[in-house]
Amino acid sequence: MAASTPGAAGSGSPEPLVRVSDLRVEFHLGGGFVLRASDGVVKAVDGVDLEIERGRTLGLVGESGSGKTTTGRAIVRLLDPTSGSIRFDGQELATLHGEPLRRLRRRFQMIFQDPYSSLNPRMTIGSIVGEPLEIHGIGLPAERRARVAELLDLVGLSPRIMDRFPHQFSGGQRQRVGVARAIALNPDLIVADEPVSALDVSIRAQILNLLERLQTQVDLTYLVVSHDLAAVRRISDRVAVMYLGRIVENAPTGRLFGAPLHPYTIALISAVPIPDPEIQQHRRRIILRGEIPSSANPPTGCHFHTRCWLYQRLGDPEQCRTERPPLSPAAASHSVACHFVAEVEGSAEQRQASGRRTPIPPAAPSSSATPATPASNGATS
Repeated sequence: MAASTPGAAGSGSPEPLVRVSDLRVEFHLGGGFVLRASDGVVKAVDGVDLEIERGRTLGLVGESGSGKTTTGRAIVRLLDPTSGSIRFDGQELATLHGEPLRRLRRRFQMIFQDPYSSLNPRMTIGSIVGEPLEIHGIGLPAERRARVAELLDLVGLSPRIMDRFPHQFSGGQRQRVGVARAIALNPDLIVADEPVSALDVSIRAQILNLLERLQTQVDLTYLVVSHDLAAVRRISDRVAVMYLGRIVENAPTGRLFGAPLHPYTIALISAVPIPDPEIQQHRRRIILRGEIPSSANPPTGCHFHTRCWLYQRLGDPEQCRTERPPLSPAAASHSVACHFVAEVEGSAEQRQASGRRTPIPPAAPSSSATPATPASNGATS
């Protein structure tokens, strides 16, 4: 799965399946006894631009509270965007409602994080997987049952379990049921929200293998929302990093993990162990100070400057406090929202996070690379 750098479509590449432009999702506080005194707006998603190519996987990563799940839910219209554009296969989704939206929902589905709460405990497995077929009026009852059996077999479950209930299965088996339900209508796009975070470590690889196999078998495009960078690195073609409602970096997976350019991305990657003791013993984790700020009262300028190790090293430059950095191309297909990218390139922190012992040669800027968002609207999901 991959999101192309905005502007690539205009250079002759195929039109992406999903193109998100300046997406904003806001929640208004106030109106109740508890929140009456704290009337305000939470900017959960603050001007996000993303593209997802057909048949590819885009990983969307960040800390809890960064807005990545809200972005995924807005793309499949489980949440209404406050403003911005969501184009799915050339059709605008952001303003679509009623029956036209219901008909289009067949083409995009969601896999939820918790396989325990996302399945109705009063419904049998057959009813859960077959419900999308029934809602959209596809086939006769016997045909739907045959389709459910086919789907269960496709995700590695026996069709004989159709008449059992969710409580009779393990977390990994329940997540397979959730996957079967998501692909029941042969969708083009699946948004997977933390698809393995609630599972045992021994089961995670199995579910990731399943998602990869299904992508090839039934031609799926994925948006994988996760805070698990190891899982995202394994399954994604491209990765976008979110912080406090904004995209701060967007690059091909190999480039992002091999030469991260945003201080926040470097801090995240530094926390992911490398399975090579010789390399791992020389790495140093970057500990960010404090918690992620509130989306109801975010810092001015660069949202990350209050926790940024580079900002402290450079003597607290005013530009970071007052100017929002646009998501701009730093190299071919690699965009980053930071005023001081040159200070990051080749730094000791970058080398340690990526596991490299020698400086990484600067990537030559690409003349064809263009910002994922207009310069005045730095990206962020």
